[in-house]
Amino acid sequence: MLYYALVFLVIALVAGVLGFGGIAGAATGIAQILFFLFLALLLISVVVGLIRRT
Repeated sequence: MLYYALVFLVIALVAGVLGFGGIAGAATGIAQILFFLFLALLLISVVVGLIRRT
């Protein structure tokens, strides 16, 4: 999932450089959503791992 966030970030940067503002904004929004979803799932898995260990 982090891979897809980075892919959309690169797409947003390339689109921004080429002047495609709408596409860059959409790709940036998707990258942000995927990144925060990745962080939430990471935190959940760490908490579950700590609970299971005890």
